[in-house]
Amino acid sequence: MSKKTSGFDFQSLVILSLFFFLFSFLSNAQVTSAIDSTTIKIGEQITYHIQVETDTTSLVVFPEGQTFSPLEMIESYKVDTLKNNNKYNLIKKYGLTQFDSGAYTIPRQKVIIGSKTFFTDSLKVEVNNIVVDTTKQGLYDIKPIIEVNKSGSNWWKYLLLTLLIVGVIAFLIYWFIWRKKPLSEEEQIALLPPYDRAKLALIKLDESPYLENQNLKDYYSDLTFIIRKYLDEKVYNRALESTTDELINRLTLLKEGNQVDISKEDINNLESILKRADLVKFAKSAPDIELAKLDRNTIDIEIDHVKEALPEPTEEEKLLDLKYKEEQERKKKRKKVIITVAIGVFLLIATFVGFGIKHGFGYVKDTIIGHESKTLLEGDWVTSAYGFPPVTINTPKVLKRTDLPVPDEVKAQVDMTSFVYGTLLDLFSVTVNTSTYKNLGENKIDLEKASEGSIKSMEAVGAKDIVVLRDKFTTPNGAEGLKTSGTMKIPGIASKELRSAHYVLLQFASENVMQQIIITSPEDDTYADQMVERILNSVELKEAEE
Repeated sequence: MSKKTSGFDFQSLVILSLFFFLFSFLSNAQVTSAIDSTTIKIGEQITYHIQVETDTTSLVVFPEGQTFSPLEMIESYKVDTLKNNNKYNLIKKYGLTQFDSGAYTIPRQKVIIGSKTFFTDSLKVEVNNIVVDTTKQGLYDIKPIIEVNKSGSNWWKYLLLTLLIVGVIAFLIYWFIWRKKPLSEEEQIALLPPYDRAKLALIKLDESPYLENQNLKDYYSDLTFIIRKYLDEKVYNRALESTTDELINRLTLLKEGNQVDISKEDINNLESILKRADLVKFAKSAPDIELAKLDRNTIDIEIDHVKEALPEPTEEEKLLDLKYKEEQERKKKRKKVIITVAIGVFLLIATFVGFGIKHGFGYVKDTIIGHESKTLLEGDWVTSAYGFPPVTINTPKVLKRTDLPVPDEVKAQVDMTSFVYGTLLDLFSVTVNTSTYKNLGENKIDLEKASEGSIKSMEAVGAKDIVVLRDKFTTPNGAEGLKTSGTMKIPGIASKELRSAHYVLLQFASENVMQQIIITSPEDDTYADQMVERILNSVELKEAEE
């Protein structure tokens, strides 16, 4: 995130808000307060009472909640009322205690009578340790430290499961795609040279039951296919689809053109057997079984003669054959790669869809691509106290102390400390600011007017279309303040284009101290919304001891 801005930052916001801040002045009147003892022991209760004299028409509001800090209120009694002519004497009592020794000051308490506000005097209380008589109190050895088993993270289980799944998928892809599988009988035969395949086919024909069953039609079909297949691969590449006459004429032409050194007798033998096979297949002729065996042996001899008649392959032909085999291997490898990639893509898509259905497609997309707010939300958060009196807050990053360039006329009236992460231009930002005002006297810090001053300061540094909502805010430990929130438009870093953002301004007042927490976040960002909620739920305040 960029830390340097063109003026639209928290420094300007905090300083400008001081100039807009106004105080309301209320009259002071005599309200008496007292405690039954100025010295107590740790844990002992003292009674603090406030006495108010007023007429019968005025409404009196006494302090409520933990307003007596550093002392703790353990009981609030009902108001005692004494009538004196046309006036009432109201007495309100509180039970207070403290569990740490030391000298403490009960701060001034606010009492509202009608439309006026009055303050009591602050009172000193000393809390003493309890003296233990070691001659009567038994002493015991310190118990040893007990080790507690810390429940560790389960990340390693997910890692092992992921590695197991990836390993299984990799093994299956290797086993079914990349592994060199044992060749089947058909594949082994297909790899043999044409001559060896033809010889092996004749042996398998001998093992067939065709002749025993007098199935001469299938016998001659297989026999002629063997010789036609061999001729198709080695002599004439259309031998399988040619008729008998076409094949014999082609062999004769090849002989006459000295392309194949085959004898006339071999051609005649082939013609005789092929025509006899045609008669068996199409005219249902039934030659003798012994003649069929003789034709088989003749085909065996003719295959040898054709092999001898063929010229030796040239080096160029051998090279072409080698290149053909290499090309076939490349095609097989390319096919394996395509299948592997297709399986990988399918698994990625299936995983994305599965996690998308379970966690939401936006969450999965942000996890893969990355999202700044999501990274902050799921990172290691820091809980720390800032300023004095301290503001305890949980944030995604540590807030850094910033020394603000306060003008001299302001510095004479207020002491400020400011801790910041990010800027308004970064959209997500957090600031904790504590202002201690000097010489207020009986003046009161008006949080609503302070909120109005902060809104005006935002407008002064470039914010537009600010929507303002105000409500009471109570921290988890009971501190009450004012929450100002809404939306606004702020300028971009490199352009004047306005961007939509949320803001939350928390303000707390205690006598002459005002504490502010300012949070800005992008609009329509669920991760930023979760961060803001987590931060607001973590805010705790503690009053300073006088």
